[in-house]
Amino acid sequence: MSRICAEKLVSLYGRYRDYVTRHPGAAAQAESAVRTLSYLIAGRFSDSHELSELVYSASNLLVLLNDGILRKGLSRTLPVSLSQQRLLTWLSVLEYVEVFTEMGATKLWGETGRWLVIVLIQIAKAILRLLLLFWYKSGIQTSPPIIPLDRDSQLYNNDQDGQEVEEDATFIGQRSGRVMRPLGSVPSLHARLWGVPNRERKRRHQEEELQSSPTPLGLQETIAESLYISRPLVHLACLGLCGRRSWKPWLISGLLEITSFSLLSDTTKPLNHREKAEMRRRAFLLLYYLLRSPFYDRYSETKILFLLRFLADYVPGVGLVARPLMEYLPIWQKIYFYNWG
Repeated sequence: MSRICAEKLVSLYGRYRDYVTRHPGAAAQAESAVRTLSYLIAGRFSDSHELSELVYSASNLLVLLNDGILRKGLSRTLPVSLSQQRLLTWLSVLEYVEVFTEMGATKLWGETGRWLVIVLIQIAKAILRLLLLFWYKSGIQTSPPIIPLDRDSQLYNNDQDGQEVEEDATFIGQRSGRVMRPLGSVPSLHARLWGVPNRERKRRHQEEELQSSPTPLGLQETIAESLYISRPLVHLACLGLCGRRSWKPWLISGLLEITSFSLLSDTTKPLNHREKAEMRRRAFLLLYYLLRSPFYDRYSETKILFLLRFLADYVPGVGLVARPLMEYLPIWQKIYFYNWG
């Protein structure tokens, strides 16, 4: 019986894989629909926040699954070893489900279970990130660990593959050396490519692939990245020792994060596009300290709520966004992985 069920599951997955490979646009629409559903559910009924987060986590996992299928179908696997790819996948899964896991643990086991789950997840993430940093030399690590595929570019490449024969039908002049396209292979005006067909695009694509390799880190950069990875564990340890109302966890965490960011910003090594985007994301996340307790409880809360209330009352149209944000902000602030993860 179990063997029959396993065979049916394998057959069902095979059909789903073939469908995603043939229809990546439909898969992207399904992912967007699931994610939109998570936004519509929030605040509609009791326990809606947990259900909304479950649907949102499912949408992220669906994107991860479909991207893996499309990469195999396009023969565009990640430029890493199989073991490193598995670590990246597990790390991505942890990041996608950590908020829902925290909320579920709180619902089932209370505050004790919640903090136990938080500590276990942070330990697991730190171990995986340290393995990637020291064993696999993965450089500055991004969030999410596996960058989602650009579906638009993939659809464009698939559409162009059907025209590759016609596009590549060129010849080179014997005397001038110029690359020319025969009149019979010229596409319609709106679809015409002005330049050497297919070759310039391939060259740019190859350059992007080369730039996606991680930048080798020196001693200073490695220390900075280690501080960034260990920061959540240090913060949790300070919370356990000093209590949640103490300023010490907030100050120590901020000091570690600012030190890590400063050391990485001082590097003279050129960073690739993904690493630059990650540095911009980390710079923006420093603003989260305004929303983290105890600073939020003592200084930010009243000012932020006053500003949102003022905008909702006196600026037309802003209330549609400001009022739901005022209601959701206290819930968001209480969830550890939202503002400290």
